[in-house]
Amino acid sequence: MRTLISTGLVAVAAVVSACGTAGPAEPGAGGVKVWALQDPVLNPIEQKSIDFFKSGGGNASLETFGNDPYKQKLRVAIGSPNAPDVFFNWGGGNLKEYVDAGKIADLTPVLDQNSALKNAFLPSVLDGAKIDGKYYGIPMRGMQPVLLFFNKEVFAAAGAQPPKTWDDLLSLVDTFKAKGVQPISLAGSQAWTELMWIEYVLDRVGGPEVFRNIRDGKGQGWKDPAVLESLTKLKELIDRGGFGTNFASVGYDVGGASTILAQGKAAMHLMGSWEYVNQLGQSPDFVKKGSLGWVAFPSIAGGKGDPGNVVGNASNYYSVTSGSSQVEAAKKFVSTALHEDSYVQALIDAGDVPAVVGVEEKLAKAPNSEYTTWIYGQVKDAKNFQLSWDQDLPAEKATFMLTQLQEFFLGKVSPQQFVDAVAAR
Repeated sequence: MRTLISTGLVAVAAVVSACGTAGPAEPGAGGVKVWALQDPVLNPIEQKSIDFFKSGGGNASLETFGNDPYKQKLRVAIGSPNAPDVFFNWGGGNLKEYVDAGKIADLTPVLDQNSALKNAFLPSVLDGAKIDGKYYGIPMRGMQPVLLFFNKEVFAAAGAQPPKTWDDLLSLVDTFKAKGVQPISLAGSQAWTELMWIEYVLDRVGGPEVFRNIRDGKGQGWKDPAVLESLTKLKELIDRGGFGTNFASVGYDVGGASTILAQGKAAMHLMGSWEYVNQLGQSPDFVKKGSLGWVAFPSIAGGKGDPGNVVGNASNYYSVTSGSSQVEAAKKFVSTALHEDSYVQALIDAGDVPAVVGVEEKLAKAPNSEYTTWIYGQVKDAKNFQLSWDQDLPAEKATFMLTQLQEFFLGKVSPQQFVDAVAAR
């Protein structure tokens, strides 16, 4: 699910299962060639953008591929005569390697010359494809921030309120342990669930610039004092018993961590916005009776990061290949079809929360509006939306970092040892 970064509230399971096999649509002759991931719910919506472009006199076709085959096919095709004109991507470091190789068209002039286009998207999400001060992608799907879910019934029984600060969170650990309840559910058998914690803590302590420098190879990188300080704070939460003692054997894909929260065996769960639909599917009564709550990640006193910042999956983007023979038509496609009303409404109908300005009324009329409007407001007000580190770093470095992070959570690696290890890569 996290690999796709494209979940709608209606069809997460279908999206995941459908991405196992490739099935490219038959392209039309000539025109703008658009590549995207297979997705039985969202592919028809993407086709809607193609149809809208055609209705204005353009020519384009959509080809779709399974997740892993897509990544490999794109890597081979970029820069060759077989490259797509427009392609789906994750922004951030995932896109940066292609930008650094000179393979991606700079869309900054397009945005600067069309203020309506630039102002159509939430700034923190549009910036997800901003590299070295220039824009190389336009948002084309919904947003997936990470937030802190909690069990309202468990909190009420303990006479507690959801945490607003890090100190509140530490205090709640003691409160729930005294009640015999695990404070925080964690699917520790999968390192990406642990990654969410250090992403937020570092953002709150040092601000987004610290990781940005790590990604871009600038400044002190992993040796920035804010990294060690953040790991030290996180170690205190782990050692205090915030995640219990058996988190390393709990998984997410099989519903373990979510079920623990729904059954009242844990009070809180830090997870991406797709947790809501997972709870709807696995524990519908828990959601329907109003027992599932959600709040922003706590602030940290003295930290440099804005407490409104979010981490997670900002969106997916369409980018234009610089060597395309259809480059001008491709730029017109991405600048006209992705914020058009029927396309945006189709995303909302599928359960997505689009990164488009001014959709509050449309979200309010759709199912699960209390939740989706909250998500929208959270991202709208965010000054920065940090892409998940394992998507923002090169694959080899990300894999090593995740391995070290699991060792850290298990107490096998100290904060300083983690810093030294990842800094040496």
